[in-house]
Formats: sequence, C-alpha cells, structure tokens
Amino acid sequence: MLFRPKFGATIRSERAAFRVDLLAERLVHPWGLDFLPDGRMIVTERPGRMRIVTARGELSHAIAGVPAVVAKGQGGLLDVALHPRFVENRLVFWTFSEAGPGGASTALARGRLSEDGGRLADVTILFSQKPKIGGTYHFGSRIAFDGAGHLFAGLGERFNDRTRGQAQDPGSHLGKVIRLNEDGSVPADNPYVGRAGALPEVWSIGHRNIQAMAFEPGTGALWEVEHGPMGGDELNLVRPGVNYGWPVVSYGLNYDGTKVGSGKATGPGFEPPVWQWTPVIAPSGMAFYEGGAFPAWRGNLFIGGLATTCVVRLEMEDGKVVHEERLLRELGLRIREVAVGPDGALYLLTDEDNGHLLRVSAA
Repeated sequence: MLFRPKFGATIRSERAAFRVDLLAERLVHPWGLDFLPDGRMIVTERPGRMRIVTARGELSHAIAGVPAVVAKGQGGLLDVALHPRFVENRLVFWTFSEAGPGGASTALARGRLSEDGGRLADVTILFSQKPKIGGTYHFGSRIAFDGAGHLFAGLGERFNDRTRGQAQDPGSHLGKVIRLNEDGSVPADNPYVGRAGALPEVWSIGHRNIQAMAFEPGTGALWEVEHGPMGGDELNLVRPGVNYGWPVVSYGLNYDGTKVGSGKATGPGFEPPVWQWTPVIAPSGMAFYEGGAFPAWRGNLFIGGLATTCVVRLEMEDGKVVHEERLLRELGLRIREVAVGPDGALYLLTDEDNGHLLRVSAA
C-alpha cells in the first residue's frame, strides 16, 4: 500500500501561505530535475532511468540512450541539467556512478535529446572521476552552469576511510568541485592548471559529499551544500583554489563518536562554512528563489532535507545567513531535489521507493 501524505491544504509559514500538491508518483528514488522550454520536466531515477513529466504529472517511458549506471547504495543516475541554450542545441548533461577498473566513480555525460523526447543521441562521457574505488557511498553529485561557457560539478570523496584523505589532494578528484568548459575540456584559468601533481579540472578541495550547487542571482556566486558525518552539514561559498577542510576539520564527529582529523571545527588554511547544521539535516538539492509567486521569498535559498524530511528556507544578506525556517516536516518525506519552475512554484522530488514530484504553489 502506498504511503499518501495529505496534500492540498493551505500551510501558513512565517512569510507565506502555500499549498503542496502531488504532481506525480511511482518514481523510484528520483534524484535530479530540470525544466524543458515547454514547461515539462526531465527527471532522473537513481536505478538508471530518465523520464519526462508533463505539467499534469504524466510520465513518459524511460528515455533511450542513457548509459549503464552502478545502481548500488547511493550510486546510480544522479543529477540532470539542460544546456543554457537547450532550445538551440537540445543538449542534456547528467552525472552518474560509472563502473571501471578498481570499482566505480562519478562521471559526467552529455547527449542530444531527440525532438520527440524519446532518445538521447551522440552520448559522450565528458569526465570520469579519478580514482575509481570500491564502495557504494558518496558519489555526490550536482551540476551548475555559470552562463559564461563553463559547468561545475560537485564530487563526493567516496566515504572510504582509506581514501577519504584524498579530498585534500589536488591530484585526486575525490571530494572536489570541478570546473570544465561545456565541451568537457579544461579552462586554462582553472586554479590547478600547470601545477605539478594536480589534476587540471579541480576548482576547490576538501569537500565531503556534495549534494547541491547553485549560482546566486545578482552576485554570480557559487554555493554548495555537503553532508557532514555525525553533525557538521555545511553550506559553503565556493571559490577557486580554496580548501574547505575535510577530513582534517569538521563540525561533526565520525560515526563511531571519535573526532574527525584534528578534532577541530576549523583551522588555519581552511575555509569555514557559511552555515552548518548539527544535528544534520542531510541536505540535498537547493535553489535560490527569484520567482513571482512568493514575493516574500525572493532572494531566499531553499534546501532539501533528507534526514529531517523538510525544506529549509534560508534568508540571506550579503553572503550570510540571517534566518532559517523549516517547512513541510509534517509530510514526513525525504526531500532530494528543490527547483523553481517557470511558473514561480517550487518543485520537489522525494527520495522514496515511491518517489513523489510535488508542487508548492501560492495558496
């Protein structure tokens, strides 16, 4: 029997009244979402399917042409993002867990969506995280375009105790933000280009498990959220060549209760988070709100909470968080993705066997 929370009632929060409607269900652990020009949505499901969902919630068959994924643990088909000029080129980008010698790692692919939306052609793997290692945790991963010809992807450090220290090594892709040109080549002005022993795609280091990335309207600043261990989920302002500390410093503890690295929350040479959550919220998916449906929310940052089954609303001023509110805890659903639609509504994906696509609109 499917779990069916109550939808449609008016919910009053601190700054707005809204309603939540079930747009689609029976999605299997949906992960990423983006909007097609005609208002339909392209959605990924972690087992390896990509589908199109209409504004009325009708689900297409799985889109053909998606490469095989390692659908184990936290691995599978992850984020999806349309090229900023999709109308012209119909290019779709996505991240996924890719098998290879030594285990698996996060990869970034690109394909061209057919006019009928049924197939991806000219599929190319633009990037594969190095090294590939065993295990099924901490693949990341989100994609963000800067509008200037570059794309960014956030990569997990793969959780393994033996290799998580590579998050500090620019010669490894574990625990990094990477920056590429849209064709997969490396921009000449990346911070580690030409540095001995470093990988040129690396943009920033010292991350744990990045689950969301978004550019802030107006400022062009890149923000990311990542999972901490037992405590210490982080919201970070991402800058080139900066070290965010994992696994040397953390606001959290290891799962066995021992201290992480130095045992300190931060230290010299490490960029502290702008905001952190202890206990954790297990953040995933985020979006800055610039829509017209909720004027009181303009400029706010919305982040999904997996562990806390909520949406976190952050009020931002001059790069700082000045207030936090938690919404939709009453639904009891793990929020995996948050997006703002062309209609100004918030769209949410829930990470469940019976995953939901929800629409949050003005009451």
